[in-house]
Amino acid sequence: MAQERLAGVSDGSVTTFRTDSVLRITLDRPRRRNSLSHNMIDDLVAALSAAAYDDSLRAIAITGAGADFCTGADWVATNDAGARPRTGDLVRRIPHTAHRVIELVATIQLPVVCVVRGWAVGLGCNLALAADFTIADAGATFWEPFMSRGFTPDSGATWLLPRLAGVARAKRMLLLGEKVSGADAADWGLIHDAVPADQIDAAEADLLARLAAGPTVAIGLAKQAIAYGQHATLTQSMNQELSNLELSCRTADFKEGLAAFRDRRDPDFRGR
Repeated sequence: MAQERLAGVSDGSVTTFRTDSVLRITLDRPRRRNSLSHNMIDDLVAALSAAAYDDSLRAIAITGAGADFCTGADWVATNDAGARPRTGDLVRRIPHTAHRVIELVATIQLPVVCVVRGWAVGLGCNLALAADFTIADAGATFWEPFMSRGFTPDSGATWLLPRLAGVARAKRMLLLGEKVSGADAADWGLIHDAVPADQIDAAEADLLARLAAGPTVAIGLAKQAIAYGQHATLTQSMNQELSNLELSCRTADFKEGLAAFRDRRDPDFRGR
């Protein structure tokens, strides 16, 4: 398969590669368990923003280099920076950085797959939860450590966890700081699947192949409608579905789907 190195790498800590129609983003800071520096977060925002309007892409994969997925924002480096920031620094900065990463993953009209090995902590945990499909090593660890650090959750934790796992389990993770294994995360509905470590690459490849071969426009519109339905009434959701149906029925993939059904063959979707 063709593989193309993309621009946007900052200090070697985020790498982006293209494998045919799949964008692969790797958090590449294994010595710090892929904790996210300011530059890394900026690079993630840039890579995802560019992917949002790249018509040749059909799926995105996010992984961590080495033994861990991501241990969250690099608070140690932030607090060792020297000069104290102005009051309100977090309120001004985080909506355009960490929160923007989560928003992009959740709203981009491409399917996003995360692969979690080792630790997924804080922002790293929420990144995995915001993805459309997360495959984890059954022995991986999902952890929201905010209370043990003495501050409140961010990056969508209080929105994602109750919706995915229910309020009681969200409180166990957010208020008690309980760690959750990959196997339990799958059982709770936090992630798509958990598999043995030696099967994770094959599971990722199979899932990405299915997604990249799908009707990309329809997948993106369905993803958008699911997110909209989380805060809408039934009638509002059905109206949104109608709008998306109107758009998806105008695609070449819709015509191909009908032709394949008529000809009793598998469709050959091109993402158009």
